[in-house]
Amino acid sequence: MSIKFSFKDEKFSLDKLQLPSRHYYFNDSENYIKLLNIGEGIFPKDRLRTSVKLDNSNLIFTTESATKIYPSKKEYGIQKINIILNNNSNLEFLNDELILYKNSKYIQFFNLKCDENSTFFYTDILSRGRSFEDFDFSKMLIKNAFYFDGKLEYLEKFDVSGDDLKDYISRKNSLNFIFAKLYIKAKDNEICLNNIHKNGFESFTFSQNKKLIIGVISSNNMSNLKSKIMDVWQIYRKELNKENFSLGKQ
Repeated sequence: MSIKFSFKDEKFSLDKLQLPSRHYYFNDSENYIKLLNIGEGIFPKDRLRTSVKLDNSNLIFTTESATKIYPSKKEYGIQKINIILNNNSNLEFLNDELILYKNSKYIQFFNLKCDENSTFFYTDILSRGRSFEDFDFSKMLIKNAFYFDGKLEYLEKFDVSGDDLKDYISRKNSLNFIFAKLYIKAKDNEICLNNIHKNGFESFTFSQNKKLIIGVISSNNMSNLKSKIMDVWQIYRKELNKENFSLGKQ
C-alpha cells in the first residue's frame, strides 16, 4: 500500500497510488493534502509507503485522523515516509497521534532530504494507547533521518517497549503521558527558535550544526497538546510571512 506524489512549480502530480491508500487535495488558498492510508489502521504485516517530492512548491500535509496500530503476536506493521524538498520549497507536515493498541508492534522509517533554501515543519505525536490502555504495546522502533544538501544532519533511533515508557514516566513522577516531537527548518533558525522560546516553549534546541530545530511538548490532554503544537506552528508560519491556516479538523 503506497502513495507517491509531487509538486513542481506548485503543480500537483499523483505519481503512484496503490489502494487502499487515499488522499484529499485542496488548493483554495494553499496546496493542502489530507492523507488517509487505511480506514481501520495498520495491521501486522502491513507495509505502507508515502513519498513526497516538492520542487519550488509549498504544501500543507496532514493525516485525517489518528494512526491506529493493531495487536500482533509476531509481525510488525511498517510505515516508510520519504520526503525530498528542493528549490525554495516548504512542507508543513502535521501528523495526528499514533495509537498503539495493546500487544502491537510498529516500525517507522522517516527520511527527509532538504536543500539549503527549503524549509519544513514536521510533527509526530505518541499517545499512551486507547483510553483504557496505558502504553501496553509490545514494541516500537523508529528511525528518523534528516539530510541537508546531501549530508546527514540529524539521526535518531528509538527501540522501546510500552513497559519502558511506563517505567520512565513513573521514575519522572510526571502527570504527562502524551508526547509530541517537532522538527523545524525555518528561513532563519536563530530568529525562529528565539520566538519559540519567547512564547514559553523552553524544550526546543538546535541540532549540532544548527540547521534543525528539535523540540518536545508533553501534556495529559490531547486537545491541549494539539493546541500547543498549533501555537508553535503559527510561530513558524509567521516567520515565513504566512497567515494562519485552518486544517478544517476542529
